[in-house]
Amino acid sequence: MSNTQFTPSITSRPVYPGLTSLGNVPAIMIADASGQEALKELAAADSSVMDQAHVLLVTTSPALADKLQDLRPASIETVSDLDAAVPSFERLLSTAKMGTQLYLAGSEGLIGFFSARALGSGLPQEAIQSEHRGPISRRMQCVHCKGVTEDVTTDPFTCSHCGLTLFVRDHFSRRLGVFQGVCVDAEVPGEVPETEEIQP
Repeated sequence: MSNTQFTPSITSRPVYPGLTSLGNVPAIMIADASGQEALKELAAADSSVMDQAHVLLVTTSPALADKLQDLRPASIETVSDLDAAVPSFERLLSTAKMGTQLYLAGSEGLIGFFSARALGSGLPQEAIQSEHRGPISRRMQCVHCKGVTEDVTTDPFTCSHCGLTLFVRDHFSRRLGVFQGVCVDAEVPGEVPETEEIQP
C-alpha cells in the first residue's frame, strides 16, 4: 500500500510527504500495522537508517514486531494502542540526542497524536517526518465540549462525548493533534445533511 494522496485543501490541513532516510542518525520510529510497511521500504532504501532507530510499533500482533526485527533496529517495542505508547515515547524523547529524527507512519490519528506530543516537548517541526498509510479515519475534537472522538469516518458524525452532530472540518490543530468538528445544526436545530463517507 502506498502513501495516501489527499486532495488539496486549506492551509492547516496536514500534508504527509513520505519518509526519507537521513542515514545513520538517532531516530524514533512509530508505526501501526499499516505504517510498518513504510518502515520496511525506508530500510530497504537505506539500511543504515535503522542503526540508531528505536521503534515503537502500535499493534496487538506480535508477528508484525517479528517482521520488523529483521530490519535490525537498535530497539523495538510493541504497544497495544496510542495511549499505551505514551510512556515509552516520553522516555525516548527525554533521552533523545540533538539531531534526533521522528519518523511516523500509519493513520492520521497516529501521526497527529505523536506529532503534537513531540512538538510540545520541544522537537522542531523539521525533525518530524510522516507518511500516511491505511484508513483515512480522523481524530476529531468537538470544539464545543473539547472531547476527542477516534476513528471518525463519516461527515457529519455524532460527538461521542456530548452527542452533538458535528461537521468534519479540514482544520487541523497541530498543538492538539486533532481535526476540529463544529455543530452542524447550530442555526437550524435538527437540520442535518445526509451522512457521507469522508474522502481523502
